[in-house]
Amino acid sequence: MSPAVVASAAKQAEQLRLHGNRYFKKDRFGAAIDAYTEAIVLCPNVPIYWTNRALCHRKRNEWTRVEEDCRRAIQLDHYSVKAHYMLGLALLQRKEYAEGIHELKKALDLGRGANPKSYMVEEIWQELAKAKYLAWEHESTKRSWELQNLKEACEAALKEKHFLDASQKDGFVDENAKSNREQLEALGRVFNKAAEDDTPTEVPDYLCCKITLDIFRDPVITPSGFTYERAVILDHLQKVGRFDPITRESLYPSQLVPNLAIKEAVSAYLEKHGWAYKMD
Repeated sequence: MSPAVVASAAKQAEQLRLHGNRYFKKDRFGAAIDAYTEAIVLCPNVPIYWTNRALCHRKRNEWTRVEEDCRRAIQLDHYSVKAHYMLGLALLQRKEYAEGIHELKKALDLGRGANPKSYMVEEIWQELAKAKYLAWEHESTKRSWELQNLKEACEAALKEKHFLDASQKDGFVDENAKSNREQLEALGRVFNKAAEDDTPTEVPDYLCCKITLDIFRDPVITPSGFTYERAVILDHLQKVGRFDPITRESLYPSQLVPNLAIKEAVSAYLEKHGWAYKMD
C-alpha cells in the first residue's frame, strides 16, 4: 500500500473518530460504535479507536465486547490507562475478582504516573476500592461460615467429653462442670481472636491523611516530615498557596517525595483488613 493511500486512510479514520465522538456526546452509542468500527477497519492498529468503541459498549453494558476491545487495545498499547481500567471493570462483571483487581491496579499505577490529580485516577481508585471490598466481603463471609461450623463442632465435642467424664467421675460433678465451662470460654476466646481481622474498627491515624482523614492511597512526605495524600497536597499547593498546611513553611511540588514506608504499611493493613476499603 502506497504512502498516499495509507495517509488517506488515516485521515478518513480520524474523521470517523471525530464523528463517533460527536455521536457519543449525544448518547447515540450505536451510531458511535458504527463510526469507530469503520475507523478500525481503515486503521486497525490505532488503540484509541478500540478504547472509544469499548467505552460505547460499556455504556450499553455489553461487557464481553468491552473485554474484547480492551484486550486488543492493550496489545497495541500496554500503557493504555483506559484499556486496563475498562478491562478490569469487565472482568469484575464476570466476578473474576483477582484478574479484575490486577487490571484496575495496573490502570491506577499508569494513571498516577501520567497525572496523579486527574478525575480518572480518582474514579479508578473508587472502583478498585469497591472491588477489593467486595472480594473481602466474599472471602470474609466464607471464613465466618467455616469458623462458625468449626466452633460448633468443637463445642459439641467438649460437651460430649464433659458428659462422658461426668458419667465416669462420681462425686466430682461440680469440678467437672467448672472445667468444661472454662474450656468452652477459652474456645470462645480463640474463635473471637480468629475473627478479629474481619471485624471493622478504626483505621490507625498514622495511615490516614491529615487533611482528608481518609486512609492513604498515594502518600508523599514533605521536607518538614509530614505525610499527605499526593493529589490533595498538590491541589492545596495550586489553589491555596505554596506552603505546608501544617507548618506553613514554603513548599513546592518538586519537594514532595513518595513515602514508600507508609505506602507499604497501608498496603499490608488493607491486605489484612479488607473492610477498610469500604468508602463512605
